Amino acid sequence: MAFEALFKPIQIGSQTIRNRVVSTAHAEVYATDGGMTTERYVKYYEEKAKGGCGLCICGGSSIVSIDSPQGWWSSVNLSTDRIIPHFQNLADAVHKHGGKIMIQITHMGRRSRWDGYDWATLVSPSGIREPVHRSTCKTIEVEEIHRIIYDFTQAARRAKEGGLDGVELSAVHQHLIDQFWSPRVNKRTDEWGGSFENRMRFGMEVLKAVRAEVGNDFVVGMRITGDEFHPDGLTHEDMKKIAAYYDATGMVDYFGVVGSGCDTHNTLANVIPNMSFPPEPFLHLASGIKEVVNVPVIHAQNIKDPNQAQRILEGGYVDLVGMTRAHIADPHLIAKIKMGQIDQIKQCVGANYCIDRQYQGLDVLCIQNAATSREYMGLPHIIEKSEGPKRKVVVVGGGPAGMEAARVCAERGHDVTLFEASEQIGGQITIASKAPQRDQIAGITRWYQLELNRLEVDQRLGTRADEATIQDLRPDVVILATGGQPFLSQVPEWGYDSDKDKSLVVSTWDILNGTVAPGKNVLIFDTICEFSGVSAADYLADKGSKVEIVTDDIKPGAAVGGTTFPTYYRSLYDKEVIMTSDLALHKVYREGDSLVAVLENEYTGALEERVVDQVVVENGVRPDEALYYSLKEQSRNKGQMDLEALYAIKPQPCLQETGDGFALFRLGDCTAPRNTHAAIYDALRLCKDF
Repeated sequence: MAFEALFKPIQIGSQTIRNRVVSTAHAEVYATDGGMTTERYVKYYEEKAKGGCGLCICGGSSIVSIDSPQGWWSSVNLSTDRIIPHFQNLADAVHKHGGKIMIQITHMGRRSRWDGYDWATLVSPSGIREPVHRSTCKTIEVEEIHRIIYDFTQAARRAKEGGLDGVELSAVHQHLIDQFWSPRVNKRTDEWGGSFENRMRFGMEVLKAVRAEVGNDFVVGMRITGDEFHPDGLTHEDMKKIAAYYDATGMVDYFGVVGSGCDTHNTLANVIPNMSFPPEPFLHLASGIKEVVNVPVIHAQNIKDPNQAQRILEGGYVDLVGMTRAHIADPHLIAKIKMGQIDQIKQCVGANYCIDRQYQGLDVLCIQNAATSREYMGLPHIIEKSEGPKRKVVVVGGGPAGMEAARVCAERGHDVTLFEASEQIGGQITIASKAPQRDQIAGITRWYQLELNRLEVDQRLGTRADEATIQDLRPDVVILATGGQPFLSQVPEWGYDSDKDKSLVVSTWDILNGTVAPGKNVLIFDTICEFSGVSAADYLADKGSKVEIVTDDIKPGAAVGGTTFPTYYRSLYDKEVIMTSDLALHKVYREGDSLVAVLENEYTGALEERVVDQVVVENGVRPDEALYYSLKEQSRNKGQMDLEALYAIKPQPCLQETGDGFALFRLGDCTAPRNTHAAIYDALRLCKDF
């Protein structure tokens, strides 16, 4: 009863949706074999339906025409009848668990890339280039307009023949339909541009043609923006007028509403709000659209928590809530709510690892749930008890790899002891959470802490395990996840000393942990260009330091994803942080009470100096291997992982063999520095068969 509004069924066109929770359209980058929904794709959506999701709208940016390239993002290809039997497999998999499945269909117009695959000529209403994809395009001709309208009808036909429950017309994110709508990019003077009715014409002709093709027993929805957030773009009042115009036809079964255009890097960061944003920051825009239409409205932006979703629905702001990243983090979200297992929900923290990968053309993965989209490989979301012998497992290190290893082994029914040298688990996640824009990442650790407590893992915090301590426990398996330390000693001229009072440089960890006080005038050298450098710069500027962040890469934060670096840049520019590229830290020396940082130009070799009172270096992590090498020769497997078994998600052979002593494995940064997802993935695929 606490979530009554969440579980109330709703009618959308001809379909009854069992609850008010939607996984909205997103580009999964899973479609293979020329854009087909093959096994990985099907299993990904089946898991959500199995977990109780009411409606899945799949295939963000799924193409209707061959001149809207799908290959870059491995999107679904509805331009061919080859897709129909694949859709039948997808529909059957979702329907057997009581869910509904629809697909977003679109022509992306200028919003794509032309330089690959079929080397397509992109089109847009007036031939204006799109900034994010840096793609040029031609002005679309009238004959092409009519061809694409027909292509929309055939895509909808294929979805219906494939057994899907509906299609969603994408008129959001500056795809072709809303490119025609927006005076920002539609400068035409013919019947397809100029007046309001003319700018609406393309979308209206698409809608009429699609509805005529599929009839009234098939859902046709439309996803729109609530405000483009451009001074020369469509405002909220414009979008209310547009929504009402299309709603009046009676041909639209629902509207999905999100905030912001995303044809620039800055607006792109709004569309999938990361952890620096407040909850549901654009709900008011969706609510404004709901006021002027007569069909259900879906809203999906930064809705992660069931209490939050319940409040939105109870307040009548919208009719359905999109919890898309929430389902990427935990596809069993709805089932856990039903069973009263709220604390067991793996809640999305807004790291945007998923969507930032997608914008690089990489498959969507979750930073904290390595099973997501790997269901077809046999990676489970629900860990079953082992039918084999109960083992004594010792895990050393409470960072991401150690927490996941301890959790999975405990779920398997083994006796698990976890050692962590600090007073709390979390490892580098705890450090990251100290940054102004990264505090919510601590939610990963919070979930693990609740799970380890529930599973009664013996957690020995503030205890540095050594060889003797481990041997005393007579373990069957030892998993080392001891992490590493900042790699400041690589260049002797930097003047690093393990005695902080003597060292000329400090690490970003020192800054974020508060073990070193912020300087007044600080130079940060960041050669890694991921989160630590820009986080430290943001943190120091927040504390009142004058900061310059320098990198030998193309720009500070170059490896921070496309939906995330803009939020850092907003903050850093606002705090007057100086951002400098193409310079490497050559040397640091002391001069009186100051430090002199000598910088070398990456391309000319020219040297220049900065006089500061603090130098912070981000040069990644060096593995902590001492404990591993002290245990290696005593172990049954000499610490070796069978990589063929690991990569094939199969049990380690050494655990199937009889013999004395313990098996030894190492995970995470104490093997080689990678990232949080890699550490959790290795822990899950190693331990799931213990």
